[in-house]
Amino acid sequence: MFRARNLPLRQFVRHLATHATAPEATAMPLTRHDWKRQEIQGVYDTSLMDLIFRAASVHRQHHDPSKVQLCTLMNIKTGGCTEDCSYCSQSSRHSTATKASKLVDIEPVIEAARKAKENGSTRFCMGAAWRDLAGRKRGFERILQMVREVRGMGMEVCTTLGMLSLDQARQLKEAGLTAYNHNLDTSREFYPEVITTRTYDERLDTIAAVREAGISVCSGGILGLGESDEDRVGLIWEVSRMPQHPESFPVNALVPIPGTPLENNEPVKFHTLVRTIATARIVLPTTIIRLAAGRNTLQESEQAMCFMAGANAVFTGEQMLTTPCSPWDEDKAMLGRWGLEGMASFSQANVAKKEGFSSVRMWLFAVTIDCNYIARTTVL
Repeated sequence: MFRARNLPLRQFVRHLATHATAPEATAMPLTRHDWKRQEIQGVYDTSLMDLIFRAASVHRQHHDPSKVQLCTLMNIKTGGCTEDCSYCSQSSRHSTATKASKLVDIEPVIEAARKAKENGSTRFCMGAAWRDLAGRKRGFERILQMVREVRGMGMEVCTTLGMLSLDQARQLKEAGLTAYNHNLDTSREFYPEVITTRTYDERLDTIAAVREAGISVCSGGILGLGESDEDRVGLIWEVSRMPQHPESFPVNALVPIPGTPLENNEPVKFHTLVRTIATARIVLPTTIIRLAAGRNTLQESEQAMCFMAGANAVFTGEQMLTTPCSPWDEDKAMLGRWGLEGMASFSQANVAKKEGFSSVRMWLFAVTIDCNYIARTTVL
């Protein structure tokens, strides 16, 4: 038996992504950008229990393991997209039950964001089904106002609007956008099997514009497209090579939708899902790993294993664009059973830095997390 006061605090402090040695020196942990693809393949191929253990250890070095980011996603413009993404019911090239609609008005978005915040979500995401913003000046102005209003609630704001120019990204940043989602979806090699109307490099160009504008990047992929293990590794490798790792890496499990080319695809195996999450956690140690589409098909024990392997964010609420989502009440009850709780807005160090938080505030935030962790884990 021992008491925390008998030992110096530094022996208990974890080296989190938010940890700094002093207010004037907010040093982030080093992350690697020189991963070899074969090296990542070796991580991915590790025996599953050893892989999860390693990922869990990395997770606890860089994140508070009791915190989960709760995000809510709203479709603000449904269907009619000219892209041919094989997995998407919103493509005008596929015969699905999804009907095209116009960009929604501002008030329903504000109401949805308010409801999400009341239910514990701290990031509100808005998705519009189109290729890019070309010729959508009035619609873009409306979206900028949506961003301003939601940001004014104290929430993180994320959008996914297709391809962006640097000027458009800067306008979104000025309006208060926190993050921009633009998934790579899969490896560069397999990508043409899934999408032909937009190139891999065009996706990377949008991500570069978002990053240059000072917006946090949310970029991940989809499992179950027909890709191989090597393609899943290729996706993680591509992301690891970015000049700065994305702040968020969504891991989606394909939800096959009737009328799309992938409607008959077999559901991704759970061990593949958790293996991908664990590998991403090791390669992208400070990134938030989001368990996204398809989560509602997992048993609670399977979801728990994903969080053990390094996932620390979910979409929660009534719906994810055109696919089902787990309701807030069910998620809060589940997380409560595990001893987890929602992450506060702007908790992630890299996001906080982009949003202009001072180094002193970031340092105090890190100390608060460390002290809370000590209080939970020290035996008195």
